Amino acid sequence: MITSLTAFRQRVLAVLAAISMYRFVLFALIGLGVIALGLSLFGQIGPSATELLATYAVLAIVISAVDAAAQRILRLPWRIESSLVTAFILLFVLQPQLTLPGLVGVALAGALASLSKYLIAWRGRHILNPAAFGAAVVSVFGLGTTASWWVGTPAMAVPVAVLGLLVLWRTEKVRVVSLFAVIAVGVSVVRQAVQLSAAGLDFVIADAIGMALLQSPILFLGAFMLSEPLTLPPRRWQQFWVATLVGVLVGWPIPVGGLFTLGQERALLLGNLLAFAFALRGSVRLVLEKREFVTPAVQELTFRTKGGLRFLAGQYLELDVPHHRPDARGTRREFSILSAPSDLPTLRIAYKNGDQQHPSSYKRALAEAQPGAVLAVTGTWGDFVLPRGDAPLLMVAAGIGVTPFVSQLRELRATGADRDVALVYVASDAAELAFREELAETGVPVVVFTRDLPQDLPAHWIWAQGVRLDAEGLEQVVPDLTARHAFISGPPRLIADLAPALQKARSLTTDAFAGY
Repeated sequence: MITSLTAFRQRVLAVLAAISMYRFVLFALIGLGVIALGLSLFGQIGPSATELLATYAVLAIVISAVDAAAQRILRLPWRIESSLVTAFILLFVLQPQLTLPGLVGVALAGALASLSKYLIAWRGRHILNPAAFGAAVVSVFGLGTTASWWVGTPAMAVPVAVLGLLVLWRTEKVRVVSLFAVIAVGVSVVRQAVQLSAAGLDFVIADAIGMALLQSPILFLGAFMLSEPLTLPPRRWQQFWVATLVGVLVGWPIPVGGLFTLGQERALLLGNLLAFAFALRGSVRLVLEKREFVTPAVQELTFRTKGGLRFLAGQYLELDVPHHRPDARGTRREFSILSAPSDLPTLRIAYKNGDQQHPSSYKRALAEAQPGAVLAVTGTWGDFVLPRGDAPLLMVAAGIGVTPFVSQLRELRATGADRDVALVYVASDAAELAFREELAETGVPVVVFTRDLPQDLPAHWIWAQGVRLDAEGLEQVVPDLTARHAFISGPPRLIADLAPALQKARSLTTDAFAGY
């Protein structure tokens, strides 16, 4: 059962990752907006169609204008997707309006949300969820409108759940938001039981669960707001703590001075502050020093860091390459870090050229970057890090997926750590075995899967023949698989193919990617 779920999850991820995360969220919100508009025509939700259209028009215009002005002043690229995403989220959070005072309040919420990205920021990163901040301010101070969270209605529950799950699958935040939802629903059920008991009324647990899921903002808040990567800490255990805090406050809002409660959007803001406390990180600049081909299809970029950058071996960074007319993949990509933490301030990444006839706009822009170019990193993330202790390890790399393992093995060597490590390296052909010298210097035994026989293999390397690696083949070349912690980095489809064997390992950590 677990094996099948792992394989299915990776195959779906391979499909969803064809679109950049930011644009995928926008498409999901557009879908929700269209559904809400249709439901409003049949009276299935509170707001009318004209209220929805008028409110969104005001939000989109105001937020886009403020974003464009701020980004022009700060000499940043204008990100229309970010503006439209914020507008859609506020549309679902605020009470839609048609009156002039109401629309003025809506415009103020949008302007505050946009300004918060630049004024409440640390080293170029916004600290608070913009939509939550805008909604909280106008609600607490009664500025023309309020946060009604009308999206939390039974008619919208299924669309929010389905599209929200796709977003979480794409952002790989299913576990974090699931924890939030379980805690929020559980605390809400307890709150309802206590309140009904105090009022002398009957308590039905099924009704309480239905109320929490179908008539509250839990689903929408979790899928489209709590999951925002820029306001989450880098490690999963830290994200779990944030999810727990927000879940408790959403499930049982705490009154403050009889004026308002710490529920819903205000709970999310407190979670944002906890996330910020976990990791005081911000935008770091990288100066490109050189680029070189390490195989016919793989380029390595070497940077010098400007500003404090910290990471653990195996983590990844998000590199921003602004350019005109970005395609559906956007202007940001995630790259595993090739160098070790001990190599700083030198930092290296590598990427595969991929489709040379129809490269993405991002790939073209990155290829045009010359030495001296300054690019921005929004931070480092990920839990693809080695466990403590001395338990044996298995590393399975496919093509460019070897990069985090190079970082980890370099760091083990730099720190003098003695670990039992076996590496299985899959490449299309022998010429695409990148970083052979660095890997050979570590002394780690390597099993190579390529179509052709690699020449001059180190003494501790073995050619297993054939580029195809399946679960049976993995168990043959790693007979002590059950004793090892398994780490696999490569395309989601490969992880899906190896899932039956990998589930036999002591533990499994994956680092799936769908290319750049």
